[in-house]
Amino acid sequence: MEEQQRLILLAVSRLLGYPQDDFLKEREELAVAIRVEPEWEGFRDRLLAAMARFDEFTLRELQELYVQTFDWKENTGLYLTAHEWGDSRGRGAALVLLRHIAADAGYEPAEGELADYLPALYELLASGPDNAHLQALKRRLAVATKRVLDHLPAGHPYADLFDLLVHHVFGLPSAEDVSLLERKREEADLDELPFPILYGMDGTARQDCFLPNMKMCT
Repeated sequence: MEEQQRLILLAVSRLLGYPQDDFLKEREELAVAIRVEPEWEGFRDRLLAAMARFDEFTLRELQELYVQTFDWKENTGLYLTAHEWGDSRGRGAALVLLRHIAADAGYEPAEGELADYLPALYELLASGPDNAHLQALKRRLAVATKRVLDHLPAGHPYADLFDLLVHHVFGLPSAEDVSLLERKREEADLDELPFPILYGMDGTARQDCFLPNMKMCT
């Protein structure tokens, strides 16, 4: 992954977190770094313009917008396995695998944070090794990120951040990867799946795989 792609992932991962009381201060500190550090050249103006959209809101308004956008709407939610599996039981096993992938990469999500939280996974991609597991995760994130972007209203303050990810980090997802997500969601609507079930790197079900060898499943 190119260095600029890593920087975009890191910046967007910070901006997509829930806007806590210190959000505006942290956002300004990030903006200062983007303005002065040469490695941001090439997408500096685009990212600063996206960040400037938040100036249109008070912190309270931004918090309410965040909840309405990402917590109340399924298609713009910020959890990868929810996009892939909805609320089905299959999501639990996919979360287990993501925790192992993150741990293998030396990354530990914040306390109380689900392993499939998109901002955390963006940070994992930016800071983790370029191994097969993270390459497969990148393909899955490409589909989920584009799905969120497609369901944000035109002119939405967060849309530019997802547009940056789609067009400057992930690229448009392949038809095959989009079809895979759709098939997984269709499977989730069928009868309950037998357990235990573990998942390969692409998140598809594997019933012939044991936990100690999970990383070898394909």
